[in-house]
Amino acid sequence: MKTRVCRLYGQNDLRIETDDVAAPQEGEVLLAIAAGGICGSDMHYVSDGGIGTIRVREPIILGHEASGQVLSIGPGVTGLAAGDGVAINPSRPCGTCGYCAEGLPMHCLEMRFSGSAMRLPHEQGLFRDKIIVQAEQCIRLPQGADLGAVACAEPLAVCLHAARMAGEIAGKRVLVTGAGPIGTLCAAIAANAGAAEVVVTDLEDAVLDVARQMGATHTINVARDGAEMERYGADKGHFHLAFECSAAAPAIKSAVAALRPRGVLVQVGVAGDTPMPVNALVGKEIRLQGTHRFHEEFAEAVEAITTGRIDVRPMITGRYPLDQATVAFAAAGDRSRSVKVHLEFAGPADG
Repeated sequence: MKTRVCRLYGQNDLRIETDDVAAPQEGEVLLAIAAGGICGSDMHYVSDGGIGTIRVREPIILGHEASGQVLSIGPGVTGLAAGDGVAINPSRPCGTCGYCAEGLPMHCLEMRFSGSAMRLPHEQGLFRDKIIVQAEQCIRLPQGADLGAVACAEPLAVCLHAARMAGEIAGKRVLVTGAGPIGTLCAAIAANAGAAEVVVTDLEDAVLDVARQMGATHTINVARDGAEMERYGADKGHFHLAFECSAAAPAIKSAVAALRPRGVLVQVGVAGDTPMPVNALVGKEIRLQGTHRFHEEFAEAVEAITTGRIDVRPMITGRYPLDQATVAFAAAGDRSRSVKVHLEFAGPADG
């Protein structure tokens, strides 16, 4: 059986190629991929040839956000059958290292994560028409589930883990800096959790419009109306909780200034070494909380999407067939018009 794949050979060298797919073996499932979301890490691999010190050192199939449909199952697989829609968990902790034994699988020392160039050989990703995965990576979906929406389960899981690290949200005043996919989902989670106020900041009106659709009670274009943030810094601050999703030094500084004493800054966005206003953190006794990936939150994200508890559809601002991957990546990188861009793949009957 043949499959098309979206393979990166190096900086700005993205190719659609054809590979063979074998039959599923013990514990494996053959899937037809339905939709795959382009993540910021995918974009960095393409535009920069890597992320920080992580470099693309061999050809890699991109993609770690995807949904699909079961074509066939291997021996020993139960609970899945041909025709089932599934969400695909890209995270494969070893289950035996010290951190896994402590109940911290997101910090697994031997983590395998789809579409990652961290290890060599690289972990090949999900952007292909057909793929063999471990059955345990699949969460069976209710009949009729929106496979495009379900492809957002991975970034939603990241944000659900961030929310768990933040603590109680109900009744709190919440700031979200950065209205990309992660910031937009953090806003949706805060609204769903009963936050009293959800303010989202960004530099682009288009993404702020989506944030409002996803639950923001107020948005601020800080490129144009940055002075509006000053009022939130009065009397030592306004917000109980901030999800910092940009990793930009000005946004971090603004978030710390707007947090009230003993507020919580959840640093979700990642970059290189970024200046941090330590004096203000100390002076206001602000708790700085990191957050990394997810574990049980993946199943929670699938449930939230399929039940409609969190509607991710407004954030999907573009859909492109696989053979237009280069165009899709360009669109995904244009924040003046895009939040989450999806690739769409050949269906089960397309050979």
